[in-house]
Amino acid sequence: MRINLHTSASIPVLLLLCGTLGACSGGGGIGSDGRVASSGSAPSTTQRSQSSGVVQGRSNRELKSVAVEILLGLSTDVNPEIRANALEALQGHTESLESVAALGLTDRNEGVRSVAAMVAGKQKLKALTPMLEVMTSESSPFVRASSLFAISKLKGSRDVVDVTPLSVMLLESEDIRVSSHAAFVLGELGNNSAVPLLKQAGQRAWGQTAPIQRQLFRLQIAEALIKLGQMESMDSVRSALYPSRPEELEATALAVQIIGEVKDRGAIDQLIYLVDEDTSRPMPAEVRLGVAGALGKLGLREGGFIADEYAQNESSVIRAQAAVVYGRTGRLEHLPKLEAMLLDESAQVRAGSAGAILEILGSR
Repeated sequence: MRINLHTSASIPVLLLLCGTLGACSGGGGIGSDGRVASSGSAPSTTQRSQSSGVVQGRSNRELKSVAVEILLGLSTDVNPEIRANALEALQGHTESLESVAALGLTDRNEGVRSVAAMVAGKQKLKALTPMLEVMTSESSPFVRASSLFAISKLKGSRDVVDVTPLSVMLLESEDIRVSSHAAFVLGELGNNSAVPLLKQAGQRAWGQTAPIQRQLFRLQIAEALIKLGQMESMDSVRSALYPSRPEELEATALAVQIIGEVKDRGAIDQLIYLVDEDTSRPMPAEVRLGVAGALGKLGLREGGFIADEYAQNESSVIRAQAAVVYGRTGRLEHLPKLEAMLLDESAQVRAGSAGAILEILGSR
């Protein structure tokens, strides 16, 4: 079973859109069912080496430069998921970020445009303000919401932007994905006035929407409320760590990610239990890797052994997630492994590995 595991705060937008738009072609990507699709078996080490000119054994400075160059190249990849991953990974690591983000704002895929707008806001790329102001009137509600976020951050005040359009998306949209993204953006904005709106949205029934989609929506609401100081919402996130049916594993993966994002140290013991292979119902690779990454964000940097288990997995999606976990540990000892993974035939793995290298070396 393949489930979505988000690797950053903005990428959920792309994971929601990519399969629906049918734009994720080449490599892995997102299937028509909204789940991450494997790109097939991994090539041999020899085949991987032939796919890249990267040479192992570089100094940290050289390795960082190589990682940036790889990500710059992947920012124009045919697969929109790769383009978005590359853009996010470049944050804070290149003077070219502004031009890469500007390119993302004009991308043909609305998921990439949405991610680019979030990046522009977070990184305060003020030169992109005119483009973003126009994008607040885009036809895509995902892009409009992300652009409102960016404009708010660029203007330096959480209260500058009228959040009415976001509240309409949250409370009136018939597309649960749109409402979920609106909730995510409201949480990122940090404006406490959104708390009543989010609580009201949490009561929406959603008619014939699939139960798992409703559960994911409620988790997104909970994450936004936690970011706005409503810590009681943490209980609903922790409860999702225990799926009763296989189809609920996607919610478990999202709950794990949220715990890492909001730094819920109170859930550490529960996360550790999830990676225990000796239980009667061991978790799939995606969840175990997600847990290792979340624990890394919580300051527990020993999750590299879990990444070791999957670094040579036949699925490029799993290998890419393993690379992300190496990065989350922040440990220099994993750099040789990541340098080797830069040779992977899969662009998704190369993007994950390059981003992980920058995460480890970013502060050095």
